[in-house]
Amino acid sequence: MEFIDSEAKLESLYGEVSMAAITKVANHITPTYRRWIEQARFCVVSTVGPGGTDASPRGDDGPVARLLDERTFAIPDWIGNNRIDSLRNLMHDPRISVMFMVAGSGNVVRVNGLARVTADEAFRESFARHNKAGALLPRTVMIVQVGEIYMQCSRALMRSRIWGGQAAPEGLPTQGQMIAGQSETFDVKSYDEGWAIRGPANLW
Repeated sequence: MEFIDSEAKLESLYGEVSMAAITKVANHITPTYRRWIEQARFCVVSTVGPGGTDASPRGDDGPVARLLDERTFAIPDWIGNNRIDSLRNLMHDPRISVMFMVAGSGNVVRVNGLARVTADEAFRESFARHNKAGALLPRTVMIVQVGEIYMQCSRALMRSRIWGGQAAPEGLPTQGQMIAGQSETFDVKSYDEGWAIRGPANLW
C-alpha cells in the first residue's frame, strides 16, 4: 500500500474548493454563528500537548459555552474522571479546536483558536448550580479566543443519521444564513434550496 506524502499529491485527488467553503470562514463570532452556538448543548474540544493529541466531549443541559464577546467564549469544566488531558495540554500549547453540535441538525460549527484556563473564584461562581448540598462550581473554566469560526459540511452527520430523525430546534440558522454573515451579496435562498437537493443526493 502506498501512502500520500505531499500536499500536491493530495490536492490532485480532490476538486477545487467551493466559494461557499471559503466565504463561510469568519475571524469572530458573527450574529448568525452566535445564534447557532447558543443552541449547542454539546461540543468536542481538541488540543495537543507533549503526550500527543486529545479530543474530549463537553455537554450541559443548556448552552455548553458562554459567549463573552464576539471573539471570546467560556466553557466550564464540570465533574469528570479527573484525567484532565485537555487541560494539561493547554498548559503546554494554547491551540484548541472546538466543534459545536446541536441535536437534530446536520451542521457543525467549528472554532479554531487559543485557550487559557482559569480558576478565578468569582468567575466560577457565575456558573454555579445548586442542589441540596449547596452550590456546585466548575473546578476550572476554559476561556477560548476565536481565531477562525466556520460551519462544517453537513454530509458526515447526514450519512451517520446520528440524530435518528430528531428535528433541529426551530429558529436555528441555516447553512446559507451562516455563510451570508460574511457576504452581503450571498444568495441565501438559492443556496439553501440547492443544498436541500444537492446534499442528500451526493453523500458518497
